[in-house]
Amino acid sequence: MNDFHYDVLIIGAGPAGEAAAMAAAKNELQVAVVDARSALGGNCTHKGTIPSKSLRQTIKRLIKFRNSAVYKQLGQKPHFTYPQLRDAALQVIPKQVEMRTDYFNKNRIRYFPGWAEFVSANEVTIALEAGVSETIRAKHIVIATGSRPYQPQEIDFQHERIYDSDSVLDMQHTPRTLIIYGAGVIGCEYASIFAALGVKVDLINSRDRLLSFLDDEISDALSYQLRDHGVMVRHNENFVACDAHENGVELVLESGKKIKADAMLWCNGRTGNTDKLSLDALGLSANHRGQLKVNNKYQTDVENIYAAGDVIGWPSLASASYDQGRAIVDVIMGRESRFILDAPTGIYTLPEISSIGQNERELTAAKIPYEVGRAFFKDTARGQISGEEEGMLKILFHADNLQILGIHCFGAEASEIIHIGQAIMSQQGSANSVEYFVNTTFNYPTMAEAYRVAALNGLNRIHRNID
Repeated sequence: MNDFHYDVLIIGAGPAGEAAAMAAAKNELQVAVVDARSALGGNCTHKGTIPSKSLRQTIKRLIKFRNSAVYKQLGQKPHFTYPQLRDAALQVIPKQVEMRTDYFNKNRIRYFPGWAEFVSANEVTIALEAGVSETIRAKHIVIATGSRPYQPQEIDFQHERIYDSDSVLDMQHTPRTLIIYGAGVIGCEYASIFAALGVKVDLINSRDRLLSFLDDEISDALSYQLRDHGVMVRHNENFVACDAHENGVELVLESGKKIKADAMLWCNGRTGNTDKLSLDALGLSANHRGQLKVNNKYQTDVENIYAAGDVIGWPSLASASYDQGRAIVDVIMGRESRFILDAPTGIYTLPEISSIGQNERELTAAKIPYEVGRAFFKDTARGQISGEEEGMLKILFHADNLQILGIHCFGAEASEIIHIGQAIMSQQGSANSVEYFVNTTFNYPTMAEAYRVAALNGLNRIHRNID
């Protein structure tokens, strides 16, 4: 058995693990990465962000094609099944793996495909193929094992008609009707995806509104769009039992309702992948969702053991995970590090949602005087040209000093558009001002022009109030 020695060992090859590995290598540290898969990329590449967003994009293209004049002129219109669209979407995965493999090779990062278990704070054993194991010692160890869909024991996830957000990518048929239990981000994303395919969706929400962390107006817009596309949203409902049989699924709710469908997709939370790490060897324990507690330097209760990404919980975003991985290397190098608190929200429904900063409910509760500027995409030239007329951009800013307090976008390319506002919000002092958008020339026609329209709308409202 070989004895390996590294400055940094990273368990998990997803966004947090990859970012930590690359940053450590750039700082001339000896780095190794362990992951259960033989291919790089982690859950993000193989089961989560990449395939689901690629599927969404494939279906979005199909919708645009169906709405085009060319499609309407076709005598025999083509029909696409879910497996066909999924297979087209999954073609991006090998490209992602190849790119990441190239990164690792160029930076001489050693990769061990296998299961890692702690022996001590500096030692890990790796179960490789064919029963072979290796022992690795490292000064610093980063846990970046990600998460997986939460599966309650009372549901038979082995049944061919019951899926979670991982296994739905293996679905071999196109259901006519679908129950989605859990109306969080993943549930709403898949509800809009399947609805776009013409599937009748029942979206079961245990709360009184969709995605309550969003600005109320954006949440309401999402609810309207889902219903407009045939999704039956059922609020304040909770699971009691699920009966799956050869011909379908019946979901029983606390209210007494019995919902029937061809299949069910369970989207009610995720759990951190910590159960096989032998954390007890470190004196560490995860919470009931498999997540680890860290301080503002991403250290666990064991000083040289760090954690990042989904395994530490909120914000559980691939974007934040990349930054967390890099921040850990700053800590290791003795530099000032950033604890991620300001990641923008990105929700890939159809159309998508993105936001940063405070919403109206929070500003009202804090008694902060604010004003609102809105731009509706249907009123922009680019929105009309591209056919992306659903949605709006909303800017919340201080009524006295015009400082931008929050930006909320619902519509095409929202996750791209948000970063323009994010850049201005991050400026210090008077440089963070809604007036930037009226004093700056934007390309025309663009979706970004909505910032100028929204800023003028909000400033006109202030001037009207003054007059």
